[in-house]
Amino acid sequence: MIRCQNVHKSYAIGDHRVLALRGVDLRIDEPGFYGIMGASGSGKSTLMHLLAALDSPDEGSVSVAGQELANLSERELTMFRRKRIGIVFQQFNLIPTLTAQENVELPGMLAGDPPGLLRQRSEELLKTLGLGHRLHHRPDSLSGGEQQRVAIARSLLFRPPVVLADEPSGNLDSQNSRKLWALLRDVAREQQTTIIMVTHEPAAASHCRRVFVLSDGKVTGTIETEGLDAGGVAARYQELVAAS
Repeated sequence: MIRCQNVHKSYAIGDHRVLALRGVDLRIDEPGFYGIMGASGSGKSTLMHLLAALDSPDEGSVSVAGQELANLSERELTMFRRKRIGIVFQQFNLIPTLTAQENVELPGMLAGDPPGLLRQRSEELLKTLGLGHRLHHRPDSLSGGEQQRVAIARSLLFRPPVVLADEPSGNLDSQNSRKLWALLRDVAREQQTTIIMVTHEPAAASHCRRVFVLSDGKVTGTIETEGLDAGGVAARYQELVAAS
């Protein structure tokens, strides 16, 4: 599903070059709910951009859903992002003048897919996520948790094998955050999708099957979360960071 081998990435800031990733190795072989956890500046966002095919590494290789991204042209990358990768942002990024159902259908509309199939798929997704009664409501009449579920439904429209979630609970309260993490775990299992969530929260990470810990641009270890609560994840995270 996911392969990162010896991935390096740096950025120029003024006269200086900042090393964001320093030889990242990461491998995911099975569908499930996974986490990437690290402090600010650890390289989480950079790694997410590479997995989303929005940027390319300076060195090393990135393979997503069995596709080596370096082998794709710009046009092929655009199509790959559209059909093979779902993205859930911290900001919901819903169009305020469209209904929940229309927001879910929008990527398909832009791709020219048949309206009837889009309508069927969007209704199916929204009902699965508990929003069957909100199909025709606009974002301003939805709660934050409901808006994020609409955004998740939109990310699943094309049945992508990989979904990337960048701090998806950042704009939610604690109760809705817990519901969201449980929902992502259930979606990964039921839809046989690989969902990768970037987070700095042990409570969020505890819902994941496995957590990759990033520190100073490197994967310093993994946390198998079975049997661990948020406190257990936090303790294991500190151990890995201290040993790096």
